[in-house]
Amino acid sequence: MNRILILLITIFPSVVFADELDTGDTAWILVSTALVLFMTLPGLALFYSGLVRAKNVLSVLMQCFAIACLVSILWLVFAYGLAFGDGGSLNQIVGLGNLMISDVGMDSMSGTIPEIVFFMFQMTFAIITPALIIGGFAERMKFSSVLLFTALWLTLVYAPVCHWVWGGGWLADKGFMDFAGGTVVHINAGVGAIVAALVLGNRRGFPDKPMAPHNMALTVAGASMLWVGWFGFNAGSALASGSGAGMAMAVTHISAAAGSLAWMTCEWVRSGKPTVLGIVTGMVAGLGTITPASGYVGPLGGLLIGISAGVVCYFATQYIKRGLKIDDSLDVFPVHGVGGALGCLLTAVFYSNSFGGLQSADEAYSISSQFGVQVIGVVATIAWCAVITFVILKLVDMMVGLRVEEEEETEGLDIVLHNERGYNI
Repeated sequence: MNRILILLITIFPSVVFADELDTGDTAWILVSTALVLFMTLPGLALFYSGLVRAKNVLSVLMQCFAIACLVSILWLVFAYGLAFGDGGSLNQIVGLGNLMISDVGMDSMSGTIPEIVFFMFQMTFAIITPALIIGGFAERMKFSSVLLFTALWLTLVYAPVCHWVWGGGWLADKGFMDFAGGTVVHINAGVGAIVAALVLGNRRGFPDKPMAPHNMALTVAGASMLWVGWFGFNAGSALASGSGAGMAMAVTHISAAAGSLAWMTCEWVRSGKPTVLGIVTGMVAGLGTITPASGYVGPLGGLLIGISAGVVCYFATQYIKRGLKIDDSLDVFPVHGVGGALGCLLTAVFYSNSFGGLQSADEAYSISSQFGVQVIGVVATIAWCAVITFVILKLVDMMVGLRVEEEEETEGLDIVLHNERGYNI
C-alpha cells in the first residue's frame, strides 16, 4: 500500500494525498472507470468491427468482448498483484502476492480514493491494451489462440511493464514520465500487434486484393465513443477531480482535434480527397500520442503534439502498409506504437515551462536529461514487448496453432469459428 502512495505522489504531483476519503475524487474515478471500459465496449469493438470485412465482423466483436471478460478475471486473481504489488527483491521488475486482491479491504485506501476503485480503474486499462492488439491479427487468428495469447501476454508483458512505470519499478525510480499509458498501453499494444502480424503473416490477398472497411458508419460510431471515453483514460489518471484532471481533459481534446485535421490534410494533399477513415484515424493518433503527456503539458503542448501525431502517424502507416507491405490489419503499430513513443519523447520537451508545460516554478528541470530517461523507457518497453510477444506467439502456435486454415479464412471467421453471421441478408 505504501508503495502505491509513493508512486502516485511521484507521478501525479497535482494530487494532494490524504488518509481520508475524498468523495469528489472517488466519484470522478468511478465515472472515469466506466468511461475507459466504454472505450473497449462498445467503442473499440465497433471501431474495429467496421474496419474489417463483413464476413469477420462478429469475430472482432467476440474477441473484444471475450478479452474484456478474461482480463477482468485474471486481473482479480493475480495480475493486479503483479502490476501493483510489492515484489520484494524483485520489485524493480514485477510485483508479487496479493492474489485475489487479498490485501484490499473495505478500508484500504489509494490516496484519497478506496483502493478497490483504483483496482477497477486500472483493470480497464488492462482490458483495452490486449484488445487493441486485435487489429494486428484481425481476420485470421483462431479464437482459442486469441484467448491463450491474451492470458500469457497480460501476465508476461503488460503486468511487468505496468509495474516498471506505475508500480514502483525501475522506470519509476528513474523518473520516467508516462501519465496515462504511452508505454504501458500504446507502445505495448503497437509492438504486440506488429509482431503478431509478422508471425502470422499477411491476410490472403494482401496487399494486392482490396480489403476496404465494410461499414464505416460503425467505425465512426466507435471512434466517437473512443474520443469521449478517452477523457476517463487521461483525465481520470490524475486520480482526483481537480485542476490537474481539467488540464488533462483539455489537452486531450485539443490533441485529438489537431491530430484529426493534420491526418486529413496530409491525405487531402497526397491523394486529392479527405476520407472519413483518415479523419477518425488521425483522431485516434492524436489521442494515443497525448496520452503519456496529458498530465504534464499545457494547451500549446497539446496542440503541437496533436499536429505531430497526425503527420508522423500518417506517414508511418503509409510506410508500414505500402513500403514494408506488413499487414498490421488495422494500423495498430503506426498509430498506437509510433504515437505512444512520439508522445513519450515529446513529454520531455513540452513539460518545460518554456513551452507552456506544467513544470513547477521551483523545480530544476533539464529537457535533455529527461529526454534521455524517456528514450530509455521507450526502448526498454519496445524490446521487452517484442521479444516476449514473439516467444508467446510461438508457444501458442505449438500448443493450439495460431492461424485458421486458408479455406476457413476465405469463408470468414464468423461462420467458421462462431457459426453466426453479422448480417442475415
